[in-house]
Amino acid sequence: MTKITGAEILIKMLLEEKVKHIFGYPGGVIIPLADKLYSVEEIKFHLTRHEQGAIHAADGYARATGEVGVCIATSGPGATNLVTGIATAHLDSIPLVAITGQVNSSLIGNDAFQEVDMVGITRPITKHNYLVKDVKDLAQVVKEAFHIARTGRPGPVLIDLPVDVQVNTTEFKEPSLRKLKGYNPTCTGHSGQIKKIAKAIEKSKRPIIYAGGVIILSGADKELTRLARKTDIPVTTTLMGLGAFPEDDPLSLGMLGMHGTAYANHAIQSSDLIIAIGARFDDRVTGRIDEFAPNAKVAHIDVDPSSISKNVQVDIPVIGDAKAILKELNTMITKKEREEWHKMISEWKKELPLKYKDDDKLRPQYIIETIHDMTKDKEVIIATEVGQNQMWAAQHYTYTKPRTLVSSGGLGTMGYGFPAAIGAKIGKPEAIVFDIAGDGSIQMNIQEMAVAVLEKIPVIIVILNNGYLGMVRQWQELFYDKRYAWTVVGGEKGTVCPDFVKLAESFGAKGIRIEKKEDVKKSIKEALKAKGPVILDFVIEREENVFPMVPAGKSISEMLHGLA
Repeated sequence: MTKITGAEILIKMLLEEKVKHIFGYPGGVIIPLADKLYSVEEIKFHLTRHEQGAIHAADGYARATGEVGVCIATSGPGATNLVTGIATAHLDSIPLVAITGQVNSSLIGNDAFQEVDMVGITRPITKHNYLVKDVKDLAQVVKEAFHIARTGRPGPVLIDLPVDVQVNTTEFKEPSLRKLKGYNPTCTGHSGQIKKIAKAIEKSKRPIIYAGGVIILSGADKELTRLARKTDIPVTTTLMGLGAFPEDDPLSLGMLGMHGTAYANHAIQSSDLIIAIGARFDDRVTGRIDEFAPNAKVAHIDVDPSSISKNVQVDIPVIGDAKAILKELNTMITKKEREEWHKMISEWKKELPLKYKDDDKLRPQYIIETIHDMTKDKEVIIATEVGQNQMWAAQHYTYTKPRTLVSSGGLGTMGYGFPAAIGAKIGKPEAIVFDIAGDGSIQMNIQEMAVAVLEKIPVIIVILNNGYLGMVRQWQELFYDKRYAWTVVGGEKGTVCPDFVKLAESFGAKGIRIEKKEDVKKSIKEALKAKGPVILDFVIEREENVFPMVPAGKSISEMLHGLA
C-alpha cells in the first residue's frame, strides 16, 4: 500500500466525517496540515482573525446545524486562545473537535518555542482529549474524537498534533469504532423508571415540565410537544432550551430563573411534580436551593448520570437519550386536562407579564420585539453576546423552533455572539442571522468583521448601545448605591466610543446609527436588504434594566419587578 502523511490521513478522516467547514488560524507547526488542506475543494477553510473567533464560529455552526464543529489552531498561544471557547462548548454540551498543532514530539516537555501542555490544560473542559504520538494512531484517534463529540452528552474533544506526526508517513488503514474503554453512554431509559414518571403524571395536580438544551441536542422537540399537549402540562425552559417548545403555545411559560418570567417561577415553586428533561438545576434557575420547589416531587431525565441529584435531590431518575425516553413515555400516558392548574397560571400571566415602558424613548425590549414581528414568517437565527442584551433577547423574542437561539449559557462568554453568528450563517445560509449585542461584548471579537466582509456573510449585528457594561452596572445600581466602578465603556449620551458606524465602514461593511424609536423599523428593513454584514447601532436608554430579576442568594419567588 502507498504510504501517506499524517496531514493527509487527517484530511481523509475529515472528509469521511463529512466535514465541509473548518474555522481557524495558522502558525508554524500547523503549516504541513495547512499545505495539504489548501488544495482540498470539498472543505472550506474560514480564516478568522483570532483563534477565539474560530472556535466560537465552529460552536455557532454546530448549534445551528447539529453537526460537529471543527476548528484548527497552532501550538502555544494559538492553542491557548481556544481555551475559553472549549469551556463554552463544554458547559453547553456542544459537539466540537478542536485540532491544535504541537511542537515536534522530541521537544515535548523541554519548554520549546510555543510549547504548552494542551492535554493538561484542557482536561477539565473537554469531554476527552488526545496527544497523538504516532502517525499510525491518527486515523483511529480522529474516528474516536468525532464519535465521542457527538454521542451521549455531546461536548468538545481536543486532538493535539505534533508537527512530526503531520509529516511522517504510514500506510492508511480504515479505522473501526472499537469499544472505547470507560465510554459507554446509556441511550435507552429503564422502562420501570419511565413507568414511574407516567404514574406520577397521572397522580399530579400541578405538574410542570422543565426542559433544557438537551431537548434540542437530541432532537426531542416533537416528543416534548406531544407530551405537554397530551398531558396538558405547562412547559418552562432554560436559556439553552429556548426553542425546544413553541413559545406561542398556550402551555408555554417561557424561560424560568433569575431573569425568567414571573409566572414560570411561581409555577415551578407551586408545582407538585417537576419533570426535568436535559436540564442541570443550575443556580441561575433554582435561586436559593433550599427554598426551590418545596412541595414538588422531581423526575429527572438526562443522558449524563453525573447530572442526576447533583444540585437537587431527584425522586425518579431516568438515564438515557431524551428523545428515546420521551417516545416511550408518550406511549404510557393518557389524555388529561388540568383546568384548576391552568386557571392559577393564567392569573399569574395577567398579573405579572413581561413589560416595559411603552413611550417614545428607544428601549431595547421594543427593538427585540420589532425584529421578531418583522421576521416571524422567515427562518431566523438569533445569536447573542452576554449580559443585558442576552436576557432581553431571551425574554422578548418569541422562539418557536429549535436551533434558533445561539447563546453562551453555562460559561456566559462575552464576545461569543458575533463569531457564533458567522458560524451559524455559514451552516444555515438560507436563514436570516442576527447577533444581539451590547457595546461592551461586541468589542471583544469585532475583528471578525473582516471575515464577514471578505466572505460576504450577511450577519446583522444589533448593538444595544448604552455606554455601559450593562448587566454589571445594573447590579451596581441595585446593590452598590450606583457606584459604577469599571463599567462605563462609552461617553455621555450624545457621544460615542467607538463610533460603530465608522468602524463598520472601515471594514467595508454598512453601519447605521439609530437614536429614535420611529427609525427602528426602517433601519431593520434596510439591514435585511443588505448583501453583506451590517451594524445597527441603537443608542438606547442608558440605565434600562432587565426585569424580573432574582437577587443572588434569594429564592426565585423573591423577584424584583420594574419598568426600567
